[in-house]
Amino acid sequence: MVWAAGLAVAVPAEAGRRKFGIENLEVKKKKGKREMRNYGKAWVVLVAVLVVLLLLGIGIFSWYIGGYNRAVNLEQGAEKAWADIDAALQRRLDLVPNLVETVKGYAEHEKELFENIAKSREKYFQAGTRAGKIEATNELSGFLSRLLMLQENYPQLKANENFRDLQVALEGTENRINVARTRYNEAAKLLNSYTRQFFGSFFCKRAGVEKVEYFEATEQAKTEVPKVEF
Repeated sequence: MVWAAGLAVAVPAEAGRRKFGIENLEVKKKKGKREMRNYGKAWVVLVAVLVVLLLLGIGIFSWYIGGYNRAVNLEQGAEKAWADIDAALQRRLDLVPNLVETVKGYAEHEKELFENIAKSREKYFQAGTRAGKIEATNELSGFLSRLLMLQENYPQLKANENFRDLQVALEGTENRINVARTRYNEAAKLLNSYTRQFFGSFFCKRAGVEKVEYFEATEQAKTEVPKVEF
């Protein structure tokens, strides 16, 4: 005890309390620092997880868009190739009436052949599906081959200038049809192959894309391809 100005002061006790308070404050500060460090680490982990999830989401989204767009692009490629075939076939169909009329002047008794050609031509225009148009085209190819072969039986027909001009036009059209058919079948192969793939079938279903018909000539059409001879 220390007496000062008539008062007894307990110096050791007060000093002890101060020391305890200082130590307690330091403990709290250290605890607070640890909590702040833990809090900071939690935020770092959370941000890292969010970044990973974001990157994963972007990757999945890019993969989905890429697969979806591939299905659409393959379908558009097949449609464009078919449009090229259709344009060439339309040109051939436009030549048929004039060709038939020219041949009629020399071979009127070939009435059945002329009727079959007209029916095949009309069948193409009435076909509501690609398969129907392909079938009509193969039929017409066979009949046109028979029509052109008539020139061997009618020398005057073979010498007819209009007939020869139509043959030249038909030959050019047949070449365009063959080139377009090859390109279309290649595009159809790519599309149909993708529709059978594991992920490809998923994307095709999501995009509403279906496999397409190949433009394959029948055995009869293969052996009766219209040929132009001079």
